[in-house]
Amino acid sequence: MKNTISERVADFLKNYPPFNLLQKKELLTLSEQVSILYQEKNSFIFTDGEDPHTSFYIVHKGAIALHKASKRNANKSEIIDICDEGDIFGIRPLWVKENYKLEAIAHEESIIYAIPIAAFKPYAQNNENVGNFLLESFASNTANPYSKRHKGNLYTSNYSENITPEVKLLDLQPVTYSKKLISCLETTPVNELAELMNKKRIGSIVILKEGLPIGIVTDKDLRTKIVTGQYPITTPASKIMSSPVITYPKNMTVTQAQMAMMKSSISHICLTEDGTVNTKVVGIVSKHDIMVSLGDNPAVLVKAIKRTTKHKQIKVIRKSIMNLLQGYLDENIPIGLTAKIISELNDACIKQVIEISLKKMTTPPPTNFAWMAIGSQGRSEQLLHTDQDNFLVFEDVAEDVLPKTTNYFLKLAKHVTKGLNTIGYEYCPAEMMASNPKWCLSLQEWKNMVSHWIINPGPDEVLMSSIFFDYSLSYGDKNLVDQLSEHIFTTTKKYPLFLLHLTKGALQNPSPSGFFRSFLVEQDGQNKDFFDIKSRALMPLVDAARVLILSHSVKSISNTWERYEKLAELEPNNSEIYLACSYATKALLKFRTKQGLLHRDSGRYIALDKLSKEEKIKLKRTFKTVKEIQELISIRYNVANLLG
Repeated sequence: MKNTISERVADFLKNYPPFNLLQKKELLTLSEQVSILYQEKNSFIFTDGEDPHTSFYIVHKGAIALHKASKRNANKSEIIDICDEGDIFGIRPLWVKENYKLEAIAHEESIIYAIPIAAFKPYAQNNENVGNFLLESFASNTANPYSKRHKGNLYTSNYSENITPEVKLLDLQPVTYSKKLISCLETTPVNELAELMNKKRIGSIVILKEGLPIGIVTDKDLRTKIVTGQYPITTPASKIMSSPVITYPKNMTVTQAQMAMMKSSISHICLTEDGTVNTKVVGIVSKHDIMVSLGDNPAVLVKAIKRTTKHKQIKVIRKSIMNLLQGYLDENIPIGLTAKIISELNDACIKQVIEISLKKMTTPPPTNFAWMAIGSQGRSEQLLHTDQDNFLVFEDVAEDVLPKTTNYFLKLAKHVTKGLNTIGYEYCPAEMMASNPKWCLSLQEWKNMVSHWIINPGPDEVLMSSIFFDYSLSYGDKNLVDQLSEHIFTTTKKYPLFLLHLTKGALQNPSPSGFFRSFLVEQDGQNKDFFDIKSRALMPLVDAARVLILSHSVKSISNTWERYEKLAELEPNNSEIYLACSYATKALLKFRTKQGLLHRDSGRYIALDKLSKEEKIKLKRTFKTVKEIQELISIRYNVANLLG
């Protein structure tokens, strides 16, 4: 006879994570052991300090409020979370043998399911996706999901940022090779060998003896052994060849070829019928062949970018960069690594746009200059095609030639910004671009501008500096950048009040959620009812990191999660929240990037009705961290009392 109650339980659980990750048979087995509890309004499920239960819970109907002791009043508690239908809570016993740190109280009349930990734990241990979800859920109340304290309590292996054993980092397609083999004998003089290589336009030649491979000569051998004078040009091939030749079977994969070249520090592989030197050579594979096979490999894309002569050619390559980004996300490559690679490729595009633009100028630059990326690109966090933000700084010149020098760089900047627009970067609506005379200045003019912002920190000045202070060198003289950075830190130390104003500016971003954990959406305009993930979630983290890193005078780190990781080193007592901020920033950026690629836009405004329950839960987890870092900087700089 069927257990209709357990089937109804399974029917409910299958709609919510992590139970939706279980097999149907597993879910039915688990549901038979689930208890159904009715909770009156204001009744306790567990209290702060209570011994851990043998079950954790999921809300079926109603709402459960999670309380913690108030920092301001020891006799009171404050609500830190509201769990509604499908939310899990009370999972601490899954991870640590500690008493509860929160109180769970029925916020309204509720029905909850108690999931036996003993019955559920094997599923979490055997299904890493289930365990990862629970780990992140637990992180909602432990600040940092990757803290040393909680790491590895459920798994025997270490947990890293969303990497699973199934991640495919290398290409497994068959390697392609040329079947038109060019060879010579061991007695062939090097001059004849070189003429043959030049005529056939090849970079290597196989040396045969009785039809079998005994060695190989490459361009490198000619450069290092003949051109240097080590051997005369009439030397026989046997004297300069690499021997014994390294051979592999013709059906090897791209991955195997890559690994073989790395292992033996070689740039060419000889393919034979059976993979040994005892059978006929069928072809040669070079590093270049491997790179071509990989197609969207970053190194290939950089080379392709450097070969371009027109902006439209770079635009085509940027589509490949987006394909690469999509592939990294599909393979669940850590977003930190993904951001570094995509940012390097974006920088390569910007550099080539500048190189092409310089060739359009009738004369070379009159003095040294630096092209700077600011905002998200300056932080190496711009993964999608968004608008361009940049400025240009040039070396100080005599006052009588300053107007002429400025005009030259403004003309260059207009070429560059137009080129960037051609390859996919929209013009900045606020005109924060080097083509704007306000953003194309000499070093001294920039120093004067920055000093004005710091000494007179009104709302506009704080806004400008908050954008400007996240910069990185895209092209040109690094010394100019270093001098400007030194000026910023020196001036900030002289005027510490500026940090208070910068903090106040950082706290202007609206909260991401309301009291009942509802998303606070836009109330009007074209994005009405959409959630603004940039201003409500990402920017509070970015702004707080900027304030804190400036206060420590840390130079050369502009990336937000790297700033938080550095802050965790500098302030060990706050390391937990800083590492949580690092994680939250990467999680939000990854979420925004996925949404942007899905909808082919910037990913900034999100339609909540299109998100799954699991996606909403993951997004909400970061909100607590946003709130905590804003509280930290508000208290540290006493913003309310000092600035009003």
